[in-house]
Amino acid sequence: MHITRVGFGAWAIGGGDWAVGWGAQDDNESIAAIRHAIARGINWVDTAAIYGLGHSEEIVRRALAGIPHSQRPYVFTKCGLVWDETDRHAAPRQVGAPASIRHEVEASLRRLNVERIDLYQMHWPAEDGTLLEAYWQTLLDLKQEGKVRAVGLSNHDAAQLELAESLGHVDTLQPPFSLIRRGVGAAELPWCHQHQTGVIVYSPMQAGLLSGRFNVERAQALPKDDWRSRNAEFTGNKLVANLKLADALRPVAERHDVSVAAVAVAWTLAWPGITGAIVGARSPEQVDGWLAAADLELSQDDMHEIAEAITATRAGSGPALPQA
Repeated sequence: MHITRVGFGAWAIGGGDWAVGWGAQDDNESIAAIRHAIARGINWVDTAAIYGLGHSEEIVRRALAGIPHSQRPYVFTKCGLVWDETDRHAAPRQVGAPASIRHEVEASLRRLNVERIDLYQMHWPAEDGTLLEAYWQTLLDLKQEGKVRAVGLSNHDAAQLELAESLGHVDTLQPPFSLIRRGVGAAELPWCHQHQTGVIVYSPMQAGLLSGRFNVERAQALPKDDWRSRNAEFTGNKLVANLKLADALRPVAERHDVSVAAVAVAWTLAWPGITGAIVGARSPEQVDGWLAAADLELSQDDMHEIAEAITATRAGSGPALPQA
């Protein structure tokens, strides 16, 4: 699959009525955002069964309804997080049992109303006692059976990638990666680059902190059903440092005549091994705010200027520049 450098992220559109929601969402606006992204040329949508406890996948289905198959984007989704049907706000369980994964893929196929999922990824390492070898082999089997086109791992480290690769090729890794959360730049990105494993990073704008439109007042006003209201990066000294880093991107954005958000996303795409970035939106206007990242090529001078800002603000952790 040849994918655009940015893809539509469907986490937020799952809504707020679950453990890691983004607050109440307007489903019609979400559908309009997806359709607008497709009209602007984006050719993949990333979702997961857990987002809104199935609701995000249903919104993706509604957004794609009526679009000719030849014009539809690739649809990526994930498995391995199982929720409690009796308590929507209970933390999901990280389950890798083969029977559970097979149940999940059938449920996702129904919700998405597709015959085959283009990319199916294990969302997190299992914590139910299932060995990585067992759940990864299940994903490889689903690919062999034609239920999914490609398989990958999300939120797995380099050692886990190496173990999975010994059983069958890891098509993709989906890690968190942004100017604030840079940890995978040390080991996982070089591993993927060496093994020709595609990388689609999530939260390249760190859940809005690097959008250029966030501030302390907005952070303090986040509703209780928005997971960010409970996240350390959105409070105290961390929030102050993160917002200073976002402000430091403004000169770069002005030079390239793009938004701060586009610079933040383009920074992730400048790292060797990165295939694409997942960027969320809840309205067509938000899509237009970061779409320029798909064509923005940051120079070495830009990258060094941003690295100096990372050092000066002490925001986040991890390497500030790609390894030589």
